[in-house]
Amino acid sequence: MITQDTDFKQALDKLGLRQQRRIGAAFVRNVLALNPAVTKVVDAAANEDTTADELAVAFKQAKAAALDSHTRCGSDSDWQAQAGYFVARAATALAAPDKQAKAPAWEAAVNARMARTCGHIDASDESMHEESEAQYRLLEQFLNDI
Repeated sequence: MITQDTDFKQALDKLGLRQQRRIGAAFVRNVLALNPAVTKVVDAAANEDTTADELAVAFKQAKAAALDSHTRCGSDSDWQAQAGYFVARAATALAAPDKQAKAPAWEAAVNARMARTCGHIDASDESMHEESEAQYRLLEQFLNDI
């Protein structure tokens, strides 16, 4: 049973590139609503029959989506745009050319987590409040201990 990131990453590292793309696509699909513009990229990465040329086109599309959403983030802390940026980055990791692909499933997972976090912040999700409360308690304990 995988219960921590160390085990998670080790399991991912044992997978071949095509397998990493498939499972990575599942991670990205979980947050795809935050940036549906990369749906075709994720589909291409997940399809084992996708050619290198098709993957190269998907990679360019993912990079363009990342650039577009990054540009929209601006200085106003637009958390939805930031979430979209991380989804596009996750898709970019999946569609990277074989020579550039470094742990695409792990990169997709981490970026999907970041996207989800941004989405929670934007929605003022209760889980964000729980995390904040835990941080407050940790700081109070730290301050009491010094």
